[in-house]
Amino acid sequence: MTTLFYYPSTASMAPHILLEEIGRPFELKLVDRMKDEHKSAEYRKLNPNGLIPALVDGDLVLYESAAICLHLADTHPGRALVPALGTPQRAEFYKWLMWLTNTLQATLILYFYPDRWVEAGNADGARQVQAHAEAKIATLIDQLEAQLETSGGPWLLGEPYTALDPYALMLCRWTRGLHRPARTWPRLGAYLQRMLERPAVARAFKTEGIAQPLV
Repeated sequence: MTTLFYYPSTASMAPHILLEEIGRPFELKLVDRMKDEHKSAEYRKLNPNGLIPALVDGDLVLYESAAICLHLADTHPGRALVPALGTPQRAEFYKWLMWLTNTLQATLILYFYPDRWVEAGNADGARQVQAHAEAKIATLIDQLEAQLETSGGPWLLGEPYTALDPYALMLCRWTRGLHRPARTWPRLGAYLQRMLERPAVARAFKTEGIAQPLV
């Protein structure tokens, strides 16, 4: 049995949606962040960083959302959630997955946890970090908007729906409380609505109890 250790609306969302897309049996196990269960000794045996998610797939234990998404796509080739090896499309897939996790996601973490990057009690410094992060996020959302124009849609790489799309949805959802959320960009707004209409996304959101605004 495959088990995904998750908490609603965190970085476990993209792997959760992919598991729904794939259609194989899996189990969800809640790691309650409100009770600091992600910091427990038991959970750190799965993810020593104390972060969500973790995936147990037989004897394999994985953490890092992007790695989990790649594993799920690679082990279910019939679902065509990643372009063929050795193709330019595969290279583009790698580029955008790395960009999503290393650039956009990393900047979002700066926005949500600015106090981690300043001395304790430096509220003004934390506000500056958050403001700069939000400004940077807007330029990164511009890049996603431009990619949808270049690819022609309906998905991030164009016609094929890939593991990139749940990842992009997850991160765009995280912007919903910013002054300018991703849904306000015209192409991205339409793209996010198409994502919400996918049955796998609807099932994952329902299971996680995601409330409005969905994105």
